[in-house]
Amino acid sequence: MKHFQLSFIVAIVCLSVAFYWGFSKGGMTAATTSVMIALILGVLEVSLSFDNAVVNASILKRMDDKWQQYFLTWGILVAVFGMRLLFPIAIVVFATGIDFIAVAQMALNDSETYAHHLTGAHVQIAAFGGMFLLMVFFGFLFDNDREIHWLGYLERKFASFGSLESIEIILSLCILLVMQNFVNPEDRLTALVAGVSGVVLFVIVDSMSALFENEEEGEEVSDAIKRGSMMSFIYLEILDASFSFDGVIGAFAITQDVVIIMLGLTIGAMFVRSLTVYLVRQGTLDEYVFLEHGAHYAIGALAGIMLVSMKHEIPEVITGLVGAIFIGLSIMSSIFYKRKHAMV
Repeated sequence: MKHFQLSFIVAIVCLSVAFYWGFSKGGMTAATTSVMIALILGVLEVSLSFDNAVVNASILKRMDDKWQQYFLTWGILVAVFGMRLLFPIAIVVFATGIDFIAVAQMALNDSETYAHHLTGAHVQIAAFGGMFLLMVFFGFLFDNDREIHWLGYLERKFASFGSLESIEIILSLCILLVMQNFVNPEDRLTALVAGVSGVVLFVIVDSMSALFENEEEGEEVSDAIKRGSMMSFIYLEILDASFSFDGVIGAFAITQDVVIIMLGLTIGAMFVRSLTVYLVRQGTLDEYVFLEHGAHYAIGALAGIMLVSMKHEIPEVITGLVGAIFIGLSIMSSIFYKRKHAMV
């Protein structure tokens, strides 16, 4: 429980603020409702982001204790205030041309109009986030250095394609070109630009570690630098942002109160980060060898859902259910794998 102490403290503070915010607007009834909605949003955030925590843990375990702590402290500020408050406001600013202060005031005082503008930018958000997550999935799928394969021959075959240079970029852009044909004509260019931007951002962040590669001393130096570098931290924050895009928009289906949304998502984001650190410290990824596989397949499914949502609305429950199925199956497979090799 020590890994989650800070998360419980943050949850208590957020729920207290939600109570005060609701009470100031409508008395005890509104206060109780605000607390319940914030709690529901927090639980939904955790349930929909478990695969995010697993993938984050696979990256975080390569970083030293200092940067792991930064991820849990400074990272939560970036995740909450940056990606779940300021970034949605920035999207509305970009989409409408209204200045930042006016949009911030709109979010607090006219949340219905703010929600309408933010929802109207869903195509850009889905294309950008979907393509970034698709690159994450393909990076795992076409990794021909992986020794353990969950799906046997099929997964090994996909991994062998990793020897083709930039296969994940080519395939991702081809999928984007196909998908943008299905959106409304007026949104096609927007979807294309946003999707390409997601691919470019992934390539930039993923390639930055190559700058530290030293031909004489090999990958050990590169890995050591990456563990303590800013790039892994930035990559984790962008990955978290890609997961949070749909969650922020989906939260408006429950409430249009921006303050309550931020408080609820803060609770969830904090527990997801604590869960990430817990997975690292407990060696869970080593214990359940296929857990990382299941999480990446869940990410691939989420990427597909986000791209499809550019045209068709997909309920959040489907997103969560698909992720839960992949995670559950990977855990079961890991248990069977461990028992089989224990008997050998």
